[in-house]
Amino acid sequence: MRIRLVIGSVLCLIGVLWLGQGVGLIGGSFMTGEVIWAVIGAIALLFGVALLSGTRRRLDHEPDD
Repeated sequence: MRIRLVIGSVLCLIGVLWLGQGVGLIGGSFMTGEVIWAVIGAIALLFGVALLSGTRRRLDHEPDD
């Protein structure tokens, strides 16, 4: 469970970074202004959000011990 939380969080952070670089909001890299990195970043962000929401749903349905 904890590994999904970590991987989902990392994917969200990387996705936001790559998306920002792809659309030109974050400079200083070969990825700046390249549309493909915006697309890859959006996909990474979506996967991260999916992992986090799946983890949250699982935590909500676990019985209290």
